[in-house]
Amino acid sequence: MNKYEFAVVVSAKLEDEDRAMTVEKVKEYITRFGGNVIDVDEKGKTKLAYEIQKMNEAWYYFIKFEAGADVPAQVEDKLRIQENIIRFLCVRLDEE
Repeated sequence: MNKYEFAVVVSAKLEDEDRAMTVEKVKEYITRFGGNVIDVDEKGKTKLAYEIQKMNEAWYYFIKFEAGADVPAQVEDKLRIQENIIRFLCVRLDEE
């Protein structure tokens, strides 16, 4: 199994409960496709480098997980259709 990290940028227009549900949905997708969530790091509300969908701020989350090589692509397919997620990026972490 490889180690990965998803950087997820969530809309600042959401209430706390909706934002938490969005992050839970990402974690659910990871486990559904055979991954194992290790850690979720909330960086908080941050100013964006440039305006996205008429927003200047967003919430940043970093989700570390272990999974097979095909899992990140499957999760990305599901995240593309999420309205509350404005950007995401998955990177493979180096073995330590």
